[in-house]
Amino acid sequence: MMNIPRCMSTQHPDNAAVPFFSSTSVLAGEDEIREAFYAYSHLGCDEQMWDAEGKEIDTYVVKKLLSFYEDYFRENVLGEDLRLTLRVPNPTVETAEAKILLETLESIPRSHDAARLFYDRDVSPIFEVILPMTTSAADVDRVYRYYRDFIAGRQNLRFKDDDITISEWIGEFAPDRVDVIPLFEDLPSMLAAADIVEEYLSDKEVADQRVFLARSDTAMNYGFVSAALSNLIALHRIEELSARRGVRLHPIIGMGSAAFRGGLSPRTAERIGRDYPSVVTFTIRTAFKL
Repeated sequence: MMNIPRCMSTQHPDNAAVPFFSSTSVLAGEDEIREAFYAYSHLGCDEQMWDAEGKEIDTYVVKKLLSFYEDYFRENVLGEDLRLTLRVPNPTVETAEAKILLETLESIPRSHDAARLFYDRDVSPIFEVILPMTTSAADVDRVYRYYRDFIAGRQNLRFKDDDITISEWIGEFAPDRVDVIPLFEDLPSMLAAADIVEEYLSDKEVADQRVFLARSDTAMNYGFVSAALSNLIALHRIEELSARRGVRLHPIIGMGSAAFRGGLSPRTAERIGRDYPSVVTFTIRTAFKL
């Protein structure tokens, strides 16, 4: 059974003051590397979301984390004890950023190579991606198949019939597949989340699947009550699907510290946990960290 994190640190700046790990009011570059390390080492978050949606990101994050904080990551293996999970653009919706998805997926085998050199064994530091604004099973399946077939899968192709393969030329591509976590953000998709996940899993043999439900943006678009009720309905249907299909489904919920955005803060964490007993992973935003 997968070891599923309970807390996912995110790069959503819902704070009012400049955080101590940032050198300027705009959190970017090396500041985000420091934020990830702080979430792992001081807050005890065993997962960091690395967000490629809507902004520039550092695709060398794995190499920098391992080189900047060598002692820590020798003791805490990235990809086993700790997770780094990419949030990628959804080409169906974000057409202007569609190719950023491809660039981000291409960085995954390179991150594997960096971890292999660091740990002197095969470790996949990134093996999951989050797909925002999911509205159909096809959205998720395309990302899954693109990586499997056109990134990892191309390593066995030859330049010519009598020539070497791509993997013989530049090394193997690992991992051979990535798991895709659908993120449901609008109300109709939230209520249909279980059906969409069931369709996505229909041709796959998996024992575990994570499912991400938005709480903050849904409240902004549909109101506080609608967001809370749609989350609870979706969670109930996901639990029913898990029992019916025999697949372990692990819900994630994305909350902010402001009451309207879910109200998850250090003061309310125990109550939120009781209110959402089937949620496995809760997002930890910047205001919570401060």
